[in-house]
Amino acid sequence: MPAPPPAPTPAEAADPLRVWFRFIRLNRRVTAAMAGELRGLGLSIPQFDALSTLTEREGMTQQDLAARLYVTKGNVSGLIDRLVEAGLVERRPIPGDRRSHALYLTSAGADLATRGIVAQKAYVARTLGQLPAQDIADFERLVLKWRDLAREQPGTGEAG
Repeated sequence: MPAPPPAPTPAEAADPLRVWFRFIRLNRRVTAAMAGELRGLGLSIPQFDALSTLTEREGMTQQDLAARLYVTKGNVSGLIDRLVEAGLVERRPIPGDRRSHALYLTSAGADLATRGIVAQKAYVARTLGQLPAQDIADFERLVLKWRDLAREQPGTGEAG
């Protein structure tokens, strides 16, 4: 029976910083690719993020949407102004609250969000979806562990 292989030296072991940089570069690459797909639909990534989030839960306030998207209320306010002007989102009064409005997709907004989601699913199928199912399950497990560790750090939110 052969002896087990020697344990890797520290220099041979996986370097978390190197993995981090690869992850960041991958994020930039897939974000740029998705931005191109969405641009073909006439959407920016922030617009798609807002529309797709509203497909999950309509009636949220701008403050709730900002928290879900990890952006400031000011950023969401301008974004929603533009989406309302484009006829994709509508603000509806919340009974008993004169300062906040509930956000709802118009039929055009829902249609565009659906087309964006279809484009995103197609991109994921062409990339991540090409990995074996076990690799995807392992990757998800690791991402969730990493997310939980990140959530434990000061100044991080709970969404995502």
